[in-house]
Amino acid sequence: MATRSTTGVTSGTALAATFPPAFDTRFCDALDALFAWRRDVRRFDTRPLDAAEYGELLAGMSRAPSVGLSQPWRLVRVRDPARRAAIRAVFERCNAEALALQPQERAGLYARLKLAGLDDAPEQLAVFVDPDPEAGHGLGRATMPETLAYSAVLAIHTLWLTAAARGIGVGWVSILDASAVARALDVPESWRLVGHLCIGYPAAPSNVPELERAGWEHRRPPGDFIVER
Repeated sequence: MATRSTTGVTSGTALAATFPPAFDTRFCDALDALFAWRRDVRRFDTRPLDAAEYGELLAGMSRAPSVGLSQPWRLVRVRDPARRAAIRAVFERCNAEALALQPQERAGLYARLKLAGLDDAPEQLAVFVDPDPEAGHGLGRATMPETLAYSAVLAIHTLWLTAAARGIGVGWVSILDASAVARALDVPESWRLVGHLCIGYPAAPSNVPELERAGWEHRRPPGDFIVER
């Protein structure tokens, strides 16, 4: 198996020793368990992440596929208390508006859901996409420019799995005004927000999604989404 270096990045020597890699049944079972245990975490322990582990998350994220190998994601590690407070205020406004739109029979349940880790998560990472990156030279996106944003989503998912494998939780805060977040973080005007992530150790790990436990929704089987032509 490949080994990690002291920086958390797999060493080239370890990769070469097992090239091409062989993924046996035990590995596949462990991978299935990783998919099953990956959660959208909403409740976090406040203790800080280890710096080396945080570096491993970003290293894993950098290996995500991207259209034309453009790597169009742009990351903002939000650490300044004033900027965090500004994003919290944006969330509160947007969440109040979302609550007002809920049908009466669901409003109470919605109000009880904890929809952000903005208060407790030690790390916040805003993921933007550059709509016209120089890298990639435009390959693969002439007819579908939205593949740049899709690439950023793949990067988020890769980070998510990298985190889950290390017992670290990720929560995607989507109840936000993207333009307001961009202004709060003072990023280039062309960047577009894809996701605002809360990252930290889960307060209570679970193999059942919180929204399913709360009765909001349940996961459906693959056959519900397949059509044949």
